[in-house]
Amino acid sequence: MWQLIREVRENRELIWALALKELRVRYKRSALGFVWALLNPLLMMAILTMVFSTIARVALPYYPVFLISALLPWTFFSQALSYSVESIVVNSELLKKVRVAKCVFPLAALIANSINFVLSLIPLLLILLVLRFPFHWTWVLLPIPLLGLLLFTAGCAFFFAAANVFFRDVSHVVQVVLSGWFYLSPVLYSIEFLPQKYHTLFRLNPMLYLLNGFRMAIYYGQVPTLMNMGASVGVGLLTLMAGYGIFRKYEKVFVFYL
Repeated sequence: MWQLIREVRENRELIWALALKELRVRYKRSALGFVWALLNPLLMMAILTMVFSTIARVALPYYPVFLISALLPWTFFSQALSYSVESIVVNSELLKKVRVAKCVFPLAALIANSINFVLSLIPLLLILLVLRFPFHWTWVLLPIPLLGLLLFTAGCAFFFAAANVFFRDVSHVVQVVLSGWFYLSPVLYSIEFLPQKYHTLFRLNPMLYLLNGFRMAIYYGQVPTLMNMGASVGVGLLTLMAGYGIFRKYEKVFVFYL
């Protein structure tokens, strides 16, 4: 972990430059550009709200707020993982020519999507204002689940970025896993909506604790329990240590597989 902190400190300017470059490339020749960071969560929320409020008839007050409070962090996680899994492979030519800390590439993808995540909070604020939903003081607690989410996402990013160097199918597998993981995570629903017999199984999903912190603070206006806050940060930290440990172990041979 100290090695990672040192590399981030020494390469912070490069990480920032790569993150901005990724955002420019992502929205290049797009008529709306960065506006898509605002429109994407709004459009997704509108579609899911229509389906689950009208067709599935979910009886929950202010369902759009309930939905987007977990949809935004999930979107950040899925997009950051999707971009970071290819981060080493797509920069293979640079890695062959220049000696650079390889951790900067997954981290740049994480930073780029963090910027998108911050921008996506604007639609959330607009929805709260339009629906006249109260702003709870518990918003001040959001840095806790956010820290857990960042740590967890970074750990997953390091692991899958390394795995994709050796097995290029990993990037495709990640997309399939994310699709299934979305429906197994409490984004569209709360765990309380599920039969009691499935609760133990769903509690094995780390995203339960990571997303629940956001929903508790934004939608319910409640202070997450110490167990939930500890679980979110603890799971994130353990995932980062494991993911970076694997990445660090194999990074010296990446160049032979690119």
